[in-house]
Amino acid sequence: MGKLGIFVLLVSVFVGYKIKTVLDPPRLPEKLKETWWGPGNPDSVKTIIKPFTINVSDEVLKDLQYRLDHHRPFTPPLEGIQQQYGMNTNLLKEIVDYWRMKYDWRKQEKYLNKFPQYTINIQGLDIHFIHIKPIVPQNIKKVPLLILHGWPGSVREFYDILPILTTPQEGRDFVFEVIVPHIPGYGFSKPAIRPGLSPDNIALVFKNMMHSLGYQKFYIQGGDFGAIILRNLAVLYPEVVLGFHSNMCTVLTLKKYVKSLLASIFPSFPSWYVRPEHYDRVFPVKERFFDTIRESGYLHEQSTKPDTLGAAMNESPIGLAAYILEKFTTGTNKTWQNREDGGLLEYFTYDDLLDNIMIYWITNSATTSFRLYAETFNRAVTEKGILGQPIHVPTACSRYSNDFYTPDGMLKDIFLNLVHLTDFDGGHFAAFQLPKIFAKDVYDAVEKFEVINNK
Repeated sequence: MGKLGIFVLLVSVFVGYKIKTVLDPPRLPEKLKETWWGPGNPDSVKTIIKPFTINVSDEVLKDLQYRLDHHRPFTPPLEGIQQQYGMNTNLLKEIVDYWRMKYDWRKQEKYLNKFPQYTINIQGLDIHFIHIKPIVPQNIKKVPLLILHGWPGSVREFYDILPILTTPQEGRDFVFEVIVPHIPGYGFSKPAIRPGLSPDNIALVFKNMMHSLGYQKFYIQGGDFGAIILRNLAVLYPEVVLGFHSNMCTVLTLKKYVKSLLASIFPSFPSWYVRPEHYDRVFPVKERFFDTIRESGYLHEQSTKPDTLGAAMNESPIGLAAYILEKFTTGTNKTWQNREDGGLLEYFTYDDLLDNIMIYWITNSATTSFRLYAETFNRAVTEKGILGQPIHVPTACSRYSNDFYTPDGMLKDIFLNLVHLTDFDGGHFAAFQLPKIFAKDVYDAVEKFEVINNK
């Protein structure tokens, strides 16, 4: 081999090494310190489980009624516009009138208190959670399952799946002990008083919470931010995770973007990693790009100026309702932006949707919920590279037709032990929208996990 050949070989090796270095996941961050996120100090609060009941004062409800009754006139929508500019004010007025005159909080409060609820202080944060321990025959095994919501959701999303998950199912020899917390700063879980409570730190909080409840190992399920937090848990603490079921298995690696670029240039390239029946969820790339831009404005605002936005949302229940309900329209089915009614009553009732909004309103948690975006989408967290790390625990991914989509060939770049992959017609709030389908898929996945774990 001549000098030129040796030079070309060395350059090729060097370039190949650099490409591999760029495409490989970064090193795992060092072990997290157990930061005290609340007021006081670690000696000031004991880790005690306390029963919890939702009980909103009459003063809060009177104030809400006043604000609903005395709002300024709605700005009429443009001619021929349904939900394309955001929440249609004709629809919003209909919902607000229902809220003012028909929605019965005291009735819904009893409904929300139907499951056993508790609080526990972990690292200075009072965490609110539902905890159901089913009473079952001795031949039925009880397995612990941590379920986590996202934004703009709450524990309310899971009320229809909890009876299914905690009731023995025909042909199955196990049932779930379910733990459903509010993320810190959401609902009845207290927020951090100092910056830095990112998904990896929240994962540590929930690991410590589960251990305090007596569960050293457990199954996890999450969508939206619940998926992000629990992915951090699976990466950082795989020894405690028996299996991970997610309805938002996204991949955000450089390798994924390289594959997407190649697929957009070479029409024959996608066939090995995108099922033909799913092409319209990936291509044309340009259309998918503009879909993302249209639906992600909230993410940029919440990631950069959460307190500014929160000031408005904490002041106006109607503004808060418009902001959240708009996500339940396009998040359930993006074509519903072309409907006058936003499609909201296809799967939900106004009581269902207002329950979720009320949890944000009565806890004054709009601002603190938005802050999670700022604590996640920043340089410090991105440089940790946790979401680019492979996940080795047994994993199940359920993809819904109107939600984030990752092709088969990209999923396996991150989820190395993917043992259950399913596709359903549905949207982003899957447990809320399709509780029977959602719960069955969790059972099916954990049934496979149990086989693996009992070998």
